[in-house]
Amino acid sequence: WTPPAAGARFGRSGRTRRLENGDVFERAVVSAAFSDEFFVAGLSVVLHPRNPYVPAFQAHFRYRETADAWWFGGSVDLLPCYGFASDATHFHRVLKNYCDTLDPAFHAQAKRACDDRFRLPHRDEARGIGGILFDHLCLPGPDGWRRSAAFTAAGIAAIAPAYFPLVRRRKDLPHGERERQWQLYRRGRYVEFTLVHDAATAVQADAEAILTALPPLARWEAEFTPEPGSAEAELASFLVPRDWAAETPVTAG
Repeated sequence: WTPPAAGARFGRSGRTRRLENGDVFERAVVSAAFSDEFFVAGLSVVLHPRNPYVPAFQAHFRYRETADAWWFGGSVDLLPCYGFASDATHFHRVLKNYCDTLDPAFHAQAKRACDDRFRLPHRDEARGIGGILFDHLCLPGPDGWRRSAAFTAAGIAAIAPAYFPLVRRRKDLPHGERERQWQLYRRGRYVEFTLVHDAATAVQADAEAILTALPPLARWEAEFTPEPGSAEAELASFLVPRDWAAETPVTAG
């Protein structure tokens, strides 16, 4: 790997690959960005599925190095439109198993950080059902860098087993206009978080990269409340943080 020319800024050097209007994903974006200003490297994956029953997904992993310090960070979270306990349990158990390779106490910390971070304060509502988030990972010892890098790489490798079984379960479920409109409404929450709550981060990054990762379509409706007892209303119970990984596995349904 050859670093970019001097003066490059994070988000403006690297590569982005985007899939549009696929059979499974309406938009899928994978970005690798680099900077030689303090040396920063990042990998982002954002997936907006076509079927409303398939949850959206987001992951970001990064590395930063200065003259006298270095650290790794990462976040992985799930954004469903419809709640399935089997999906939530599977997703969080895979992430817990990954975190346990570092420290049995690490998952609880990373999950709590994710639950705290990915919220919409102006709605007092979680963006999705969480996942994990860690920052400033800098393990001590002579092999600290190698262990930190290996753990971060394992997190990237955990994306496929955590998420794609859910895609296979849900991608062919029948749905209609009602489910589609609900999906677009829920996508609005993702947009709000990115452009309103997360605006400070967006300003520091490449604006084009931020906009590219937004869903291709979304909608808003003032004071909208799902019909009581409906599958749409049931999602609210999934947005309350809970220890999914500790729950008894349920049959996929």
